Amino acid sequence: MGKDKLLLVYQGKTLLQLAIELLYALPVSEKLIVTTEAKLEQVEIPSSIQVVINENPNEGQSGSVRLGVKMASGTHFLFLTADQPRLTLSSLMPLITLAEKNQDRIIFPVVNNNPTSPVLFPASYRKEFLGLVGDTGGRLIREAYPEKCLPFEPELPELFFDVDDAEDLTMLRTEG
Repeated sequence: MGKDKLLLVYQGKTLLQLAIELLYALPVSEKLIVTTEAKLEQVEIPSSIQVVINENPNEGQSGSVRLGVKMASGTHFLFLTADQPRLTLSSLMPLITLAEKNQDRIIFPVVNNNPTSPVLFPASYRKEFLGLVGDTGGRLIREAYPEKCLPFEPELPELFFDVDDAEDLTMLRTEG
């Protein structure tokens, strides 16, 4: 894209700010954001959200995941990415409700037969997360434990749209 997509603006706010606001609204006991110092200067973060600075973003996605997991102390890890600006609290509540009833399951939405984010993992996978390297995340763990997976089809799948490139952002802005 030529620029950091998380600092791109959608509906008057950066994608990162929208993700922070969604995180703030979630009814979970512990909220963490892993980001770089440079991005931190671009957003407002409520005091109820713990900030973890990723000083080595060149380690790829796994570096951010490991930092967040090291700091988390809850019973589950919910990984939100900041490139899904249409997500709402109500679109995520089915995931949280499923987790309350299925404590040992890896829970994620499926859109058009494709698993997507966000994904919720039991904290029992902490060791696996801490062993990740390179530009990888929870997908490897999800795929390693298919018998523990509980996919669900969201009521409004269009809310799970993610921005991967300039064309996606243009489409997102056009559709509103």
